[in-house]
Amino acid sequence: MASTPDLRIVCMGAGYVGGPTMAVIAEQCHNVRVCVVDISQAQIDRWNSDNLPIFEPGLDDIVKARRGINLFFSTDVDAEVKAADIIFISVNTPTKRSGLGAGRAADIKNCELCARKIAEVAESDKIVVEKSTVPVRTAEAVQRVLSSNDKGLSFQVLSNPEFLAEGTAIADLRAPSRVLIGGQQTPAGLAAIKRVADVYAKWVPAEKIITTNLWSSELSKLVANAFLAQRISSINSISALCERTKADVYEVSRAIGTDPRVGPRFLQASVGFGGSCFQKDILNLVYLCESFGLPEVAAYWQQVVTMNEYQRDRFSRIMIESMFNTVTGKRIAIFGFAFKKDTGDTRETAAAFIVKNMLAERAICAVFDPKVEDEEMYKELGYQGMSETSHPDLKKLVFSQESPLDAARGAHAIAVMTEWDEFKDYDYEELYSVMQKPAFVFDGRNILDHAKLREIGFEVYVIGRG
Repeated sequence: MASTPDLRIVCMGAGYVGGPTMAVIAEQCHNVRVCVVDISQAQIDRWNSDNLPIFEPGLDDIVKARRGINLFFSTDVDAEVKAADIIFISVNTPTKRSGLGAGRAADIKNCELCARKIAEVAESDKIVVEKSTVPVRTAEAVQRVLSSNDKGLSFQVLSNPEFLAEGTAIADLRAPSRVLIGGQQTPAGLAAIKRVADVYAKWVPAEKIITTNLWSSELSKLVANAFLAQRISSINSISALCERTKADVYEVSRAIGTDPRVGPRFLQASVGFGGSCFQKDILNLVYLCESFGLPEVAAYWQQVVTMNEYQRDRFSRIMIESMFNTVTGKRIAIFGFAFKKDTGDTRETAAAFIVKNMLAERAICAVFDPKVEDEEMYKELGYQGMSETSHPDLKKLVFSQESPLDAARGAHAIAVMTEWDEFKDYDYEELYSVMQKPAFVFDGRNILDHAKLREIGFEVYVIGRG
């Protein structure tokens, strides 16, 4: 018979943050019962299967080891919330598509719905933890919804943003650079902070557990992502200058990265950043600055996004110009659709924008990605305005392939959009043999052996090299 757990934790939302985070908590805290709940039966069914909805190195092993022991996945939201001691809210907060703040502000509708569900079914006091990336003072809204219950219950709302990187999420969760927990600086708030901190303290050194007030914690996640994206946009802006001056952006990156005041990380020029957080969080920061009457600050951070868009468009333009100023009817092999390697996540991926630009020029895109499923690819294309309604021939013009050779067969060009390690090891002589000539390679991630490709016969373009 299973022993009674010392603590019951529930996570509302089975996405890229909630699932892996709860899995690692279950792995590290065997005395804690962890349950991930979601209203999507299909999502929960996959978490309970051998085909998890998320690809993340190491995640599969943890789930198989702890599932059914102290890690559970369920659609019975009411029962799990009712029994929980600590409830994490880890739902999507996408950029608003319409209404006030459209295109910049975060939509916290899902957070509010979670708060309303907690207030509805709770029968005891709870600690409610924001895990989602949210605008500053979202906790205040959540607290007001929770406090509206007529049961005399007390809720403490905390902020515990996640700083994991997709592709290395499990390693990041097992050995985090820091754990940030923000709460009200009152006796009850401090007690709630300690209770959550004690969970992490099972495996995270005390000096890496940072506690602060609510508003500082909420803002820290937005600012962290904005600073990282700023570095990417900064080096990408220099890549354009390098191409004009015949300098080498990768040598520039190496030179400035050795400066201890700068450091080497996030200084690799590429076709642009993607993912669920960077652009969304920067636009949210822009909106917040504008809302608080700081237009100069808003304009500064807006430029980070503008530069990212410029880099994607510039890459597309160079592809078209290189192929004799037209790609109409030409087949382009897209190597990689995930926004980065070691993940199947396609949100805001640069590949979708390149495909969109190629479709506008009436090209045909054959996509190969080792982990992205068709459904996710078309879902992201739809999010970027390319549905079968707007593009009736979409699935004839953009389609996935089973192998890189299938993608390259008859193609005029290969465009590397994701830095998957396996892309470096392909037989490019064989790929060249099945392509139209002249055959082009556009390396958007600078991972290939360009000298060897040129020896084979490819015409090669690399970002930031004249």
